Amino acid sequence: MEGLLVLKQVEAFIQHYHILHDISFEVPKGEVTVLLGRNGAGKTTTLRTIMGLNQVSKGTVSFKGEAIANRTTHQIANKGIGYVPEDQGIFNGLTVGENMRVAMKKEDEETMKRMEWVLELFPDLKKYWKKEGGQLSGGQKQMLAIARAYVNKNDLLLIDEPSKGLAPIIVDKVTESIQQMKEQTTIVLVEQNFMMASKIGNRFYIIDDGVTVHHGKMDELKEDKITMKKYLGIS
Repeated sequence: MEGLLVLKQVEAFIQHYHILHDISFEVPKGEVTVLLGRNGAGKTTTLRTIMGLNQVSKGTVSFKGEAIANRTTHQIANKGIGYVPEDQGIFNGLTVGENMRVAMKKEDEETMKRMEWVLELFPDLKKYWKKEGGQLSGGQKQMLAIARAYVNKNDLLLIDEPSKGLAPIIVDKVTESIQQMKEQTTIVLVEQNFMMASKIGNRFYIIDDGVTVHHGKMDELKEDKITMKKYLGIS
């Protein structure tokens, strides 16, 4: 049985720059799959390409067995994929509550229960419900970005660099929250913080210069010092 999300030999350009050369990976349902690699390796471009923000020039992307390459972003989102971009993507001029309402696809009982659950997970969002997004701290903005993606019934969440620019104590909180979320949904995580990634991830794929070069179980990678040094610069 194929994974929930499957990429096969995907290539993509940004303008005339050939960024993704051969990206292949499979995301099993109910797990956290981490995309690792140095800065500029193509991890963020991979997530953007899955979401239709970059065009697939070659290869296939399938979700729940259905081809989704080069669909519009809203069509892909409506299939059940939530996306937390690297820049968080919140509306700075809207309050926390308005940001959450705008993100909701519908306001039914199930969605409201998910909202209650995520506000228990991130009590700061409840506390600052009427505060504008632009006035939140970096950690609070990240919590809001993740909450916005989670509030809908998505089968898959794509989360890009959730620890970026955050203080260690906030990174611990975000790590803990994603660990709780993985019991509810499947996650693809792009993360430079290897300590965080290794705590959350079940399996990994390493991307190097737009090519998938290595993959396996996260527990195995922690013991593989040669691979970590070669592709991640971790000694």
